[in-house]
Amino acid sequence: MREAYRNGMLLEEERGFNPFRFGLIGSTDNHAGAGPPSESGYFTAAGVPREGVSLPFDPPRGDGRRYSDGLAAIRGASGLAGVWAEENTRESIFDAFRRRETFATTGPRIRVRFFAGYDYPDGLADDPALVAAAYDGGVPMGAELVAPGRRVPRFLVWASRDARSAPLARLQVVKGWVAGGETHERVYDVACSDGLTADPATHRCPDNGAVVSLDDCSIDEGVGDAELRTLWRDPDFDATQRAVYYVRVLENPTCRWSTWEAVRAGVEPRPDLPATIQERAWSSPIWVTP
Repeated sequence: MREAYRNGMLLEEERGFNPFRFGLIGSTDNHAGAGPPSESGYFTAAGVPREGVSLPFDPPRGDGRRYSDGLAAIRGASGLAGVWAEENTRESIFDAFRRRETFATTGPRIRVRFFAGYDYPDGLADDPALVAAAYDGGVPMGAELVAPGRRVPRFLVWASRDARSAPLARLQVVKGWVAGGETHERVYDVACSDGLTADPATHRCPDNGAVVSLDDCSIDEGVGDAELRTLWRDPDFDATQRAVYYVRVLENPTCRWSTWEAVRAGVEPRPDLPATIQERAWSSPIWVTP
């Protein structure tokens, strides 16, 4: 994804066209003939937990190895595609795909919306009709925003959690641009959970203190937010540069599938794999053109 957007920006800068203006979706596949529904229910490409992948060889191999070196251990569980369609019909859903009003998640049913416009009022993020107002005054994810003169756009960023997954930790806007013949990227934390505020120098939220119990994979529901939304302006905006922006939403940490399997088997999690992950969602980009 990132490489496609970077290559597209370079081509547009050098040759005046961008064949990589893609929307973003998530999806899942498995050699067992079914997609795993969640990280906790992941059943590996073979369809069952396997010794040497998430569980140690018992007994260890002759050379002392307790785990294999294959790719199975680093694979993830699932992904989902989301679309913002006017109605739940094939025609409306495919129209949403064509206009790239799509988003991706790593499995949870996180919802994310992303808009940009030049005339959004200060109170838009708290407006009960914010979605209609955002469409009226700007463009949604997947679209192009043409810069009028040197005005600075505002971005409406919104996400809500999956009630069956972890609370949200932060909203981020990822920006890409070209300067000096090279692509650049910067990540801004634009909304923090639990009333926290991003550092104005680093653009990073403080740690909200969310923890995961590796004994049973339980999480603290009292940390994190069910919904995050904000109206954001790029502090480094340059009206003379092409730029691409997309949203990344991060949940609080939860157990990785390999840890879930270890917990169920009553063994320690594999030490060379991350014990936890942060499930997430990504919006399709908005391209800002001078």
